[in-house]
Amino acid sequence: MIGALLAIWQADTAFPSGGFAFSNGLEGLAAAEGAFSADDLEAVIEGALRRRWASADRLAMVRAFDRAMDLDAVARVDHEVETTIVSEPFRAGSRRNGASLLASHVRIGTPGAGEWQALVRAGRAFGHLAVTQGVVWRGAGLDLTGAVLASGYMTISNYTTAAVRLGVVGAVAAQTIVRHLLPVLAELAASPLPDRIESFSPRLDVAAARHARADLRLFSN
Repeated sequence: MIGALLAIWQADTAFPSGGFAFSNGLEGLAAAEGAFSADDLEAVIEGALRRRWASADRLAMVRAFDRAMDLDAVARVDHEVETTIVSEPFRAGSRRNGASLLASHVRIGTPGAGEWQALVRAGRAFGHLAVTQGVVWRGAGLDLTGAVLASGYMTISNYTTAAVRLGVVGAVAAQTIVRHLLPVLAELAASPLPDRIESFSPRLDVAAARHARADLRLFSN
């Protein structure tokens, strides 16, 4: 029971993880494409789940979770993540979001968080979000299944929350999308892990790159 509660705790948008500052390409996409329906948004999030979260973020988080007792090994995973994120706005956002999550866990006193933060601050690791999730969630007592589900759920909720703030959809429509995507998340969470970290989301990558040059922005990426 405690494992499920810990996963809910970490997936809760009230937890100060820093995710509110990032749209992960959605703001740029909405600006470039104008009219954006709830169906369009659902398709974008499902694509991000299938071609970014399941094949990259999930694998990085699991590897970091499994290696959390050996931070040098975690740092090697972190360096692999750095080299596989093509878009600079996504790289920078992942580092910043990871730093925010890590700072909260350091203040809470999560075992291992302070040591990982020291490694990042020393320049020996980048502190990417998925990797940091693996470290701090292992220290916080989550089991691997709960950590995977929390990670995937946060991917969905970060996009839908950003969409509501951007005025793309209303709150009820956003929650309808979340409900539609839960079976997709369950399917992907149970699927075998790929052999290597890789993602393919050119539509969001291009949107994030354009967004980085915009004069007015609500989100960091």
